[in-house]
Amino acid sequence: MPWFVKLEEGVVDRARFDRFLPDHLTWVRELELLGHHPSTGYWRESLGRNGSGAGGMLLFQAGDFAEAEEIVRGDPLIASGCVSWVLHEWRVVAGELGRGKAPNGEPKPEPEPDAEQKS
Repeated sequence: MPWFVKLEEGVVDRARFDRFLPDHLTWVRELELLGHHPSTGYWRESLGRNGSGAGGMLLFQAGDFAEAEEIVRGDPLIASGCVSWVLHEWRVVAGELGRGKAPNGEPKPEPEPDAEQKS
C-alpha cells in the first residue's frame, strides 16, 4: 500500500484544540487497528497560525489517494476546524520504510513505475 503524509497547521486557540485532541488520538488508534500503520506528531519548534506551536504530521498507508483523503477527513481535528491541512502521496525511495518488508512483516510488492518511466 502506498504511504501518505498529512501536514497540518493549527488555526484555533490551544484550549479549543485540546478539546478535540483525545478524539484525535482515539482516531489514530483506530487507524492502527485497521492496518494503516499511522505515525503522528507535532512540530516542537514551529509556531502555527495561532502562535502557540501548533502544527504536525501524520504518516499512514492507504490503498489510493481517494481512500487517504477519506481517512484524513475523518480526523476529529479536521472535522472540528482546528487545523488546515494538505495531503501528499509519499513515494519512499530509501530508508527503513523502503526496505523489503512492510511494517506488518509481509513482503512488499514491487513498486509500479511512474507513467513517464513506462514508455
